[in-house]
Amino acid sequence: MTRGERAEKLFLEGCNCAQSVVMAFADVLGANEDTLMAASLPLGGGLGRLRETCGAISGGAIVLGLLFPAYDKAAMYALVQEFAGRFRERHATVSCGTLLRNAGLPAETAPTPEERTEEYYRRRPCPHVIRDAAAILEAMCRERGRLPR
Repeated sequence: MTRGERAEKLFLEGCNCAQSVVMAFADVLGANEDTLMAASLPLGGGLGRLRETCGAISGGAIVLGLLFPAYDKAAMYALVQEFAGRFRERHATVSCGTLLRNAGLPAETAPTPEERTEEYYRRRPCPHVIRDAAAILEAMCRERGRLPR
């Protein structure tokens, strides 16, 4: 199973977008899984359901920070910008609200998340977006020797 497939599966099992991406890499992050879940929880829904930066991007930034701890600020920011740029090439934006609106959905910001139903998963772009984010991360990490080929 690819990390993209794993991330999508985690989302379909109830993780939020950020958690799904982070946990798809949990085996190589060197951190406790409960800590990873807790640290990525607030990033879901575009940062606490504010519909800002997509949680898959924020979760990806956590993964990059943990996999490349020797990078200084400039190198890390460049890496995150590359990740976001590759994601933007596929989805035109990194904004959670824009991704939802582009799929014809409202970008509601009430703190209570929607119930996870078959209909919820069918109409949302999130599973596909999460899968893409994790696939992009996997490719970037392999290119830099942080994951085996």
